[in-house]
Amino acid sequence: MARIRQSDVDEVKARTNIADIVGERVALKSAGVGSMKGLCPFHDERSPSFHVRPQVGYYHCFGCGESGDVYSFLRAMDHLTFTESVERLAGRIGYTLHYEDGGPAPETSGRTRLYQANTAAAEYFRSQLASPEAETGRRFLGERGFDAGAAAHFGIGYAPKGWNNMRDALRAQGFSDEELATAGLVSQGQRGVYDRFRGRVVWPIRDLTGQTIGFGARKLYDDDQGPKYLNTPETPIYKKAQVLYGLDLSKKDISRSHRVVVVEGYTDVMACHLAGITTAIATCGTAFGSDHISVLRRVMGDDSASGEVIFTFDPDAAGQKAALRAFADEKRFAAQTYVAVAPDGLDPCDLRLNRGDGAVRALMDAKAPMFEFVIDQKLAGFDLGSVEGRVGALRAAAPIVAEIRDPSLRPGYTRVLARKLGMDLGEVTPAVERTARGSRASRDNASPPVDPVPGAPVESVRVTLATLPHSAAVVLERDALMGVLQYGHTIDAAEVDAALALPMQHPALDAVRQAIVAQPDRTRVGWSTAAVDATREPYRSLSAELLTSSFPALTEAEAKASAFALCRRLRLRAIDQEKAQLLGAVQRVPADSEEGRRVRVALRELDQHRRVLATLD
Repeated sequence: MARIRQSDVDEVKARTNIADIVGERVALKSAGVGSMKGLCPFHDERSPSFHVRPQVGYYHCFGCGESGDVYSFLRAMDHLTFTESVERLAGRIGYTLHYEDGGPAPETSGRTRLYQANTAAAEYFRSQLASPEAETGRRFLGERGFDAGAAAHFGIGYAPKGWNNMRDALRAQGFSDEELATAGLVSQGQRGVYDRFRGRVVWPIRDLTGQTIGFGARKLYDDDQGPKYLNTPETPIYKKAQVLYGLDLSKKDISRSHRVVVVEGYTDVMACHLAGITTAIATCGTAFGSDHISVLRRVMGDDSASGEVIFTFDPDAAGQKAALRAFADEKRFAAQTYVAVAPDGLDPCDLRLNRGDGAVRALMDAKAPMFEFVIDQKLAGFDLGSVEGRVGALRAAAPIVAEIRDPSLRPGYTRVLARKLGMDLGEVTPAVERTARGSRASRDNASPPVDPVPGAPVESVRVTLATLPHSAAVVLERDALMGVLQYGHTIDAAEVDAALALPMQHPALDAVRQAIVAQPDRTRVGWSTAAVDATREPYRSLSAELLTSSFPALTEAEAKASAFALCRRLRLRAIDQEKAQLLGAVQRVPADSEEGRRVRVALRELDQHRRVLATLD
């Protein structure tokens, strides 16, 4: 198989801003000069420890240790091969790749073919919405307040009633039945392969990058024996527990406003967006769960209580059950969670259709805190007119108040609960406090601390910036290496070479120094990431932290000057150490001896060298 020329690999990386690629999945904010941070996409965390440095094209998580360049990020996120990641980025910037020995491009992998098949199917469905047969589909949309412009904005299409229309169209484009089946576009029956979606309005479901990965389809005809809504089955690229409809359109506004509205269906998402609620999303044929929360938190930048997550639920039994499921997971959000229930049980689509865009916006403004809504649901199951009913309701609702994250809100909602129950505050408060103490005790006893393995070698422990000693010598070495990795290509090469020729006192930092010294050309794009990769274990993660940490400077010019000054300080420190050794030698040898004269000459030369070095810019 032909390989992409290395020069092209480097050029595509140089032309790609890694922050743009990461930013499609993670809300990034400034973390100092040349550094950005957000919630890690590789593990769940409450506060952001995932750092990206666009200038060097590198990311590193200080929590889980994951790190790499833009290619490794795409490979991990989208399960691409290295070649596919290069080709995707090349296509994004319009760069023509060349392959070694003039060979042809390698064959497209299975996953890429699935993306291509879904994209082709989406185009086919869109084209069919204009056909005469699709009049039923256009009428369905029109009756719900969606015109041709709305259909185009959301990419809505129509699947014809025949058994093989879409299949034949895609086979003509070179897709095999096996590829179409793996993509979830066709099904296998006793008489062979047939279109999965037939006689339905079709919504394309896209991932965060805007690539179509599946479909949701609503039946239109009475003779359709299938479910009302039919979705793409699980495929290698479509995992319904991780997919949120409309997130590709909403992500920028969600990231900017730190607010998200969770509705229940495709038409509800459309109605909200058209009414100005452009942060609305929905699940795709499954309940809202923990994987959805992880995706949303990264897009929101959910690291404080200033954000808002608003759930819309139907007031019927199914909606109440969905609310309780959501409440079970809501503590995973740092943001405050709310519930919005429309009057008369209307969903956002029907509310917009019957009462206009303003009613949809008013619904979101009339939201109630999630825990207050859940309290009401709990109390609804008890007869509050009896003593037994009130006691049972208190036992059921006290844990909800006890688990309110903000302790300053808990007394107020304890009073709310007492009022709803018709009980004295003196009866309700102890019940809430007992529950809170029990929850804390359970958490404290759940995960006892794990002691280090006796006799484990110290080197096997991952060294991080946080575990380094805080002595003046180590802090100087740490900051100097950080400056060189981040700005070494912009400052005087001779100064950097002279500083890095000096061994460092801390073994982990010296391992990083050696990896930097091994790089032959610091002007080459990607030299610093190559230095990180070359750092021997167990110090590679420390090297990645030094490359991605926020350098202590207010401007880039100040950072470059500081990096230069730190290199100079390393050289001056070495001179001072050598001088201390010579002064010790002076005390040990006779002043009039040849050795004594040699030491004094060396001291004078060293002092002169230090004065010159200290005065140079």
